[in-house]
Amino acid sequence: MSKFAIDNQWTLFLDRDGVINHEQHLGYVNTWEEFSFYTGVEEAISIFAAHFKYIIVITNQRGVGKGITSFENLELIHRNMKEAISKSGGRIDAIYFCPDIDNSSPNRKPQTGMAMQAKYDFKDINFAKSIMVGNTFSDMEFGRNIGAKTIFIPSTIKDADPSDKRIDVVFNSLYDFAQSL
Repeated sequence: MSKFAIDNQWTLFLDRDGVINHEQHLGYVNTWEEFSFYTGVEEAISIFAAHFKYIIVITNQRGVGKGITSFENLELIHRNMKEAISKSGGRIDAIYFCPDIDNSSPNRKPQTGMAMQAKYDFKDINFAKSIMVGNTFSDMEFGRNIGAKTIFIPSTIKDADPSDKRIDVVFNSLYDFAQSL
């Protein structure tokens, strides 16, 4: 993807639901049994591991805040997700989630709190050398708010305008993005 001139100093921020795994329509992924990778995601993340310094998942998890998804189940989902990705040769360096219900929470996308947590943990993250991949405009706004490039995956918003100023590039899937590198 020469448009961004990616080198091994870049950070890849990934949304989870709708990018890595199928979303539950009108609901939440509450258990590992409900979690289902999109086709090609594990291979895609393996490809990303060779190109990006950090691969970080940034995910709003309102279901936890509502008491619908238990914290223990969320931890299990993330542990199993990371293990499956690792077995495929990929890696996730960190996962940050926001269980807050209130949209004005500083940690809830599109606010930048989770990015600031990542920057605290990985001091050499350069947001100008970062890409946010998501499937909502909240994800795109998060990317813009930290000064990152944005990639939109139209898994839930099929009719998104690719010329929207919040979007740099549209790919049909994480796998398609990986294949472009």
